[in-house]
Amino acid sequence: MIRSLFNQANSSKSESEQTPELSRRRFLRAGLGACAALALPMAASTAHAAIRRPFEKKLSFLNLHTGERTQAVFWANGRYIPEGMRAINYVLRDHRTGDRRSIDPDLFDLLYLLQHRLGTRQEFHVISAYRSPATNAKLAEQSGGVAKNSMHTHGKAIDIRLPGRKLSDIRSAAMSLQAGGVGYYPSSNFVHLDTGNFRYW
Repeated sequence: MIRSLFNQANSSKSESEQTPELSRRRFLRAGLGACAALALPMAASTAHAAIRRPFEKKLSFLNLHTGERTQAVFWANGRYIPEGMRAINYVLRDHRTGDRRSIDPDLFDLLYLLQHRLGTRQEFHVISAYRSPATNAKLAEQSGGVAKNSMHTHGKAIDIRLPGRKLSDIRSAAMSLQAGGVGYYPSSNFVHLDTGNFRYW
């Protein structure tokens, strides 16, 4: 879990010794906390107390290929919720083969943070999330833009758009987070997000 990783990192490593992965995870945690604080119009001491109280993180998705929707709480009371994550994993499955894989929880956290940066709770329209190796290999044969070892095959990437939002605004918001990969595909009308190192194209 992200929270336990941060606790372990803080107790065993100095800031200069943090790995890029832990630094990225630290950023996600700090960003989520900041969003919670900014959303509450109260004195700083009261805001800090509110952050410590349990809260929920919820996401909504529409799979554009299957027409399936889900709205699920994936984190609450300091832990990830298996039922909510299973519901999301199902909708984000490989629609070509029906194969499923557990999606990286950090991707959910990244999407949640992106929503706050954009000031929206709209459902994400999903073009592609998990891809089985067979599906990815087939797509790679058809297009040079598909990586042979795509992060989609590891449940660490998603291609999305938001209705009523400019694609360029989604890209700008995602890049401002400086966490994970951000790919911009205006001709196909989607933004790619993944939980790898920060980079963009």
